[in-house]
Amino acid sequence: MWIFGRKGGSGFSASSTAEAVTQGIDATGLTAIVTGASSGIGAETTRVFAMRGAHVVMAVRNVKTGAEVKESILKEIPHAKIDVMELDLSSMASVRKFASEYNSSGHPLNILINNAGVMAPPFMLSQDNIELQFATNHLGHFLLTNLLLENLKNTAQQSHKEGRIVNVSSMGHKFTYREGIRFDKINDKDSYTSWYAYGQSKLANILHANELARRFKEEGLEITANSLHPGAINTNLMRHQNLIEGIVNWIGKYFIKDIPQGAATTCYVALHPQVKGISGEYFSDSNVATPTSHATDTELAKKLWDFSLNLTNPQ
Repeated sequence: MWIFGRKGGSGFSASSTAEAVTQGIDATGLTAIVTGASSGIGAETTRVFAMRGAHVVMAVRNVKTGAEVKESILKEIPHAKIDVMELDLSSMASVRKFASEYNSSGHPLNILINNAGVMAPPFMLSQDNIELQFATNHLGHFLLTNLLLENLKNTAQQSHKEGRIVNVSSMGHKFTYREGIRFDKINDKDSYTSWYAYGQSKLANILHANELARRFKEEGLEITANSLHPGAINTNLMRHQNLIEGIVNWIGKYFIKDIPQGAATTCYVALHPQVKGISGEYFSDSNVATPTSHATDTELAKKLWDFSLNLTNPQ
């Protein structure tokens, strides 16, 4: 549990929990999708959203595990409105299937939490033959967002409530390849570095949110897009890093956020009225923060958008 940190301008700090930053907020009538909702901060985000009255759709790779998380939340919050749907972000076919089924369900969409991810695995390719971290952390969410945009736009227009897209990035975006995004070497196994590739994918999350924000502003839409660093958290993201996980368990428990603290910034950006109208920002500890120069490069964001569009469009 993180025990340090001063409150920022929002009134919250690194030690604030997801429940604390949403205290008194009524999310009744809102519908949210949370990717990677079967564990870690995704599961806690789902629980707190449901506690505040939102209808939550858990978009998960393992439906059985998702159903178990749903049942545990229902035991605590019997009135919770939660659905579980299958989504494997490393597969574009799975993303298309999920989006098609969701859009056909008649459910509105107020909030999209692009949370799921993998961290620093050995070099692997996705089902679509794209480096796994870039494919899962960025491309899957890029495609998902594009396929759900019309629903988001229609919901915002009909409900007269601001739509919000939240990309869960990481401070890890600071530790990427020198170019930021290696467009011509995404699948280069020989020069692959697991942590740089992770940083690259997390940088892409920020650039994606920024370009969405720019486009929404141009179109005059009442939808915001922001990104965030949840904090250093010991979750199953570290399953490929046994040594680091061991150190965290040994000495890091006072310097690492617990799950409720880790989910706080996501819940703050998605639900808090202080964030209304704020778009294209990067948050940390439930406050606006400053990312790297790569992350604020508008031309890099546009180039990434075109690159991602090309990779996700059926050939």
